[in-house]
Amino acid sequence: MKPLRKLLALAVLLPLAAACGIYSFSGTSIQPDVKTITINYIENKALKVNPSLSNELTEQLRLTFRRMTRLEQVDLDGDLEISGEITGYEVAAQAISAQEVAAQNRLTVTVKLTFVSRKYPEDGFENKSFTGYADYDAVNPLDAVEGQLCNDIIQKIVDDIFNATVAQW
Repeated sequence: MKPLRKLLALAVLLPLAAACGIYSFSGTSIQPDVKTITINYIENKALKVNPSLSNELTEQLRLTFRRMTRLEQVDLDGDLEISGEITGYEVAAQAISAQEVAAQNRLTVTVKLTFVSRKYPEDGFENKSFTGYADYDAVNPLDAVEGQLCNDIIQKIVDDIFNATVAQW
């Protein structure tokens, strides 16, 4: 009978803890009085430009915050604000074959962000870099694999941004 009571107590306490902001099942540590977030468009200022990268990164960031937090997204002056720019979009040889040609290439994307917490300024940061990369076989031209590589890189960068801002990992 005691295990059943413990299970029942746990079933009652966990939702209460989540409701009052003590614990979040998404892993966030957002203060209960923080209600809104502004996610500004992430501009592409890299020397090499992928025309859809800015939009895809911004939208994925907004979608992740919508799915994983209770925060309302607002256009201006949110309790939290994310702004930044893509500063790097580069392809480099990663592995060289015996014939001294690239066997594998790496696409690397770098994003520089500023995170403002208006209610808890000590949680914010300025000009923090987030980098994601993906390797691909050099026999494939970048154009053929770029879409999937960018999706993978964007997801990694968005996860890192989410963790650095509201999960504070």
